[in-house]
Amino acid sequence: MAHRLQIRLLTWDVKDTLIRLRHPVGEEYASTAQAHGLEAEAPVLEQAFRQAFRAQSRSFPNYGLSHGLTSRQWWQDVVLQTFHLAGVQDAQAVAPIADQLYKDFSNPGTWQALEGAQDTLQECRKRGLRQAVISNFDHRLEDILVGLGLREHFDFVLTSEASGWCKPDPRIFHKALQLAHVEPAVVAHIGDSYHHDYKGARAVGMHSFLVVGPGPLDPVVKDSVPQEHILPSLPHLLPALDRLEASPTGL
Repeated sequence: MAHRLQIRLLTWDVKDTLIRLRHPVGEEYASTAQAHGLEAEAPVLEQAFRQAFRAQSRSFPNYGLSHGLTSRQWWQDVVLQTFHLAGVQDAQAVAPIADQLYKDFSNPGTWQALEGAQDTLQECRKRGLRQAVISNFDHRLEDILVGLGLREHFDFVLTSEASGWCKPDPRIFHKALQLAHVEPAVVAHIGDSYHHDYKGARAVGMHSFLVVGPGPLDPVVKDSVPQEHILPSLPHLLPALDRLEASPTGL
């Protein structure tokens, strides 16, 4: 008789898997700038932010910890670069905006739980599944999850800032396995990034599911991820777990 797979631990990505910003970054930046007497267009700031964030992540990965930065300094630099790219050259005028935005993005009220997040986490707990977080986030995540009423579902919250490694680095996944005292074969990871979450978890021997949302699938995802590993929404997780555990191979 074949041994039946039993998942014991679920690890979760957070941003755009369980929670998201209430308003787009460009709008948040524009409204805060306006409150400080500075006018800038939200769409321009949105595009500039994406460019600044990518450049900062390449030059100083994982909040610049290995370069002696704090995550707060890292984010303030992103804000300064965003406004610079949007045509605001006065760094002194932007500095108090950067301070305020850091505080605002620390506030749980700036975030909201995605539809189905609370119910899905509760149902998983009722099944006796342990749950934890593996997130490329900074230390503010704990308080954000507490404020949104989600922290109670997790045994621990492991951020890239705390661990020193960003997904998909296998070391952050191995650290989570070590904290949970489990083998990867009894763990399933859920996230919205094909590269960081889906592939990162599977590279260390964990099972994984990809949250894709209602839009059309990326061709790479469509060609690479089995349909049974794709979650159009969070309520699809429990049926997907049932199919995984019923599968003779656990694939």
